[in-house]
Amino acid sequence: MVTSILPRNNVNVLGNSGQTLIFAHGFGTDQTAWRHQIPAFADRYRIVLFDQVGAGKSDFAAYSPHRYSSLYSYAEDLLDLCAELKLKDSILIGHSVSGMVSLLAALVEPQYFCKLIFIGASPRYLNDINYIGGFEQADLDQLYAAMAANYYAWASGFAPLVMGNPDKPELAIEYANTLSAIRPDIAQAVARVIFQSDHRDKLPRLKIPVDILQSNNDIAVPLEVGQYMAQKIANSTLTNIPTTGHLPHLSAPEIVTRAIASCLANI
Repeated sequence: MVTSILPRNNVNVLGNSGQTLIFAHGFGTDQTAWRHQIPAFADRYRIVLFDQVGAGKSDFAAYSPHRYSSLYSYAEDLLDLCAELKLKDSILIGHSVSGMVSLLAALVEPQYFCKLIFIGASPRYLNDINYIGGFEQADLDQLYAAMAANYYAWASGFAPLVMGNPDKPELAIEYANTLSAIRPDIAQAVARVIFQSDHRDKLPRLKIPVDILQSNNDIAVPLEVGQYMAQKIANSTLTNIPTTGHLPHLSAPEIVTRAIASCLANI
């Protein structure tokens, strides 16, 4: 029996008027990561929030490593959501891995989207010839080994590195807690899917406008990645926002909210 997308992905819809904004979270977080942004847009837009399968309050029984062996399965879930809610010309704000998930979805069913907004997105995390992704394979192998050895200790050490902003330790603690809420086997499998993915060849195929918001000192997504995407996606703009770390919507919410508002103003 196929589980309905709404309970499977813990879909929440706020408001019923105006253009639709879909907020899609990144690895290690859930829809609550957008709590600072929602109030700024709730009065003018219909807002759709959801949890990727395996995260937040999604149906963990719907997860299988075979089904979610690539980002395409997450893109299929996003398309299920759009179909179920009968969306059209929506705007998707995707953090981290949800940037590429939304890109893959938009290539299949472009009518659902009129704009994508990437925050800390990357088509490939591994360095390659003439490409800086940020990691060597040896780095990732060490990461996977640490996750397997003691997942909760790994989460506590990984969170401050990814969050940045050492002057706000409470943010790293929050991120460590949401990482720790994921089942360790799911987290390890999803991390491999994300970090070993390569969707660089899909970038030139996207015709929908994309706004790329790039943070500084992001251990997961170097500045060169944003520049690379802007070069490869024809209808794109790159904005370097004055924030640090990989989760600026949590560490500098006002700046990110203003950046999103600027992107929406250009529609």
